[in-house]
Amino acid sequence: MSYSIKEIYYTLQGEGAYAGRPAVFCRFTGCNLWTGRKEDRHKAICQFCDTDFVGTNGPQGGVYQSAADLSNAIDDCWPSNEAGEWMGNKLVVCTGGEPLLQLDSDLVEALHALSFTVAIETNGTKLPPPGIDWICVSPKANASLVLTAGDELKLVFPQVGVDPARYTNLDFQRFFLQPMDGPRQEDNTRLAVKYCLEHPRWELSLQTHKLIGLP
Repeated sequence: MSYSIKEIYYTLQGEGAYAGRPAVFCRFTGCNLWTGRKEDRHKAICQFCDTDFVGTNGPQGGVYQSAADLSNAIDDCWPSNEAGEWMGNKLVVCTGGEPLLQLDSDLVEALHALSFTVAIETNGTKLPPPGIDWICVSPKANASLVLTAGDELKLVFPQVGVDPARYTNLDFQRFFLQPMDGPRQEDNTRLAVKYCLEHPRWELSLQTHKLIGLP
């Protein structure tokens, strides 16, 4: 199987439970909730995505013909020491778009063979292959949620028609509210803080990479 990748880059995870941890981000092209094109925004299921996942023109983007090719490209982004040896604590975050349109067991196995912890950020509308180490689900209003268990649920907040309480009975270890980006971000942050204080099952997730100028 080939994999269509928008970009691969090394940075700090900015959100959720792994915030602050070095990671390689592998952004898959394509999503089942929006085409990624502005002219289609009005008919998208997800109306607030702020990510460019169209095409393969980002850093290290391209069409990789095998799991080995893609896993090696991800591995090349991880830092090595002065002796050329790979340093430990290797984490790859598979994101998109929607990574579960492409991510399969072959790629998970290839990344594990290179000593990566494999994490995904998904909208929860597809079931994952076995072996993924960390599952973060970010539900979207009006989208069917089929992935109802994982490590963290990260809800962009507020969303019209979405009450966070509907998710707290699901099988996740941690629950995060992340203020919706955009012109009302300051108000959204205040609302998220207020909700977390009133409902301590929820934790606040800020996009710290944006605050400090990381990709």
